[in-house]
Amino acid sequence: MDRRSFLLSISTLALSQAIAGCGTNQQPLLNVQLLKNSIPGQVVNQFRKTVTQEGKLKFTPINQLEDLFKLLQTWQQPPTNNQQQWTRYLPFNQNQKSPTANLITLGDYWLQTAIDQKLIQPLATANIKNLVNLNQKWQQIIKHDQEGKIWGVPYRWGNTVIIYNQEKFQQLGWTPTDWSDLWRSELQNRISLLNHPREVIGLVLKKLGESYNTDNINQISALETELKALNQQVKFYDSKNYLEPLIIGDTWLAVGWSDDIIPIINRYPKFAAVVPKSGTAIWADLWVSPTGVNNDSLAYQWLDFCLQPNTSKQIALLTKSNSPIDKTMVNGDIQKQLQNLLLTDSETFAKSEFLLPFPPAVMKEYEDLFMKIKKS
Repeated sequence: MDRRSFLLSISTLALSQAIAGCGTNQQPLLNVQLLKNSIPGQVVNQFRKTVTQEGKLKFTPINQLEDLFKLLQTWQQPPTNNQQQWTRYLPFNQNQKSPTANLITLGDYWLQTAIDQKLIQPLATANIKNLVNLNQKWQQIIKHDQEGKIWGVPYRWGNTVIIYNQEKFQQLGWTPTDWSDLWRSELQNRISLLNHPREVIGLVLKKLGESYNTDNINQISALETELKALNQQVKFYDSKNYLEPLIIGDTWLAVGWSDDIIPIINRYPKFAAVVPKSGTAIWADLWVSPTGVNNDSLAYQWLDFCLQPNTSKQIALLTKSNSPIDKTMVNGDIQKQLQNLLLTDSETFAKSEFLLPFPPAVMKEYEDLFMKIKKS
């Protein structure tokens, strides 16, 4: 799943230069590769002050979650014979494989695939005391096996939400609160949707009282009819540029990811957003440990530090995301226009779901149905 990242203020992202060490040849004791803009520079600086081995940290921001997943794959691939032969003739500092990070950001959508491909290893939970602070809902996403091993630590999350033009809806005399509002006649040809079968079919399933992770969609009799009716409302499908039609007025409402939408609300007061009350899709950024890395106490200090309530709150506030720890934020911490996004009520949160990976055959059913509807 591709989630675009918007630039934060310079004060929240000092990580591109957060490479520390007394000398350039000194190997950092903690090497972290993370999604750009997902951890504020202030948080790294605060952590630096808490560790005794000062100056041995390296945090490298990467632009896209997909790039981070590819790094995990690269680290587990042995060099080919040809690579071994031609690298012999390169200078010493050019023929070394880039060091595997101790910790790396992974989106929840890729977690099971990373486990199946043996790209990551379980964490030593005894060394992460603050795991007890996590809401129980996170257990279903970070365990992923019957033995109860923990494969990741969430540090921020968000939702698929509805954003709408308040000026247009003032004329209509109502505002959207749930997925069912997308079918209202006033919105015909006024909606932008993600070009994403799991998200679009998923929101229709939620309208019908079903799960985003339904694996037998051919047995949901009303699904295709509802999808066809929704398609009549849609003017634009896109997973990258879906907000531009809303901004210029071609559409009145869009469905998208909260980390894309929050910067738009901050910039344009005429827009507001809502988490559908019947439940929505959840995305999360997690820390994982690449296979074969021998993590010492410093890596676990970082994981534990991120799960401290005060740290988690700071990450959420500065990156305009949600905290995986309950009750870390209150209304007074958050701008009024963002409160309903960053303080999701417990009932809606309980109805919301992570998008779990499907077998290829099930995923093909989703993709085929989605293509069929868009062509109709």
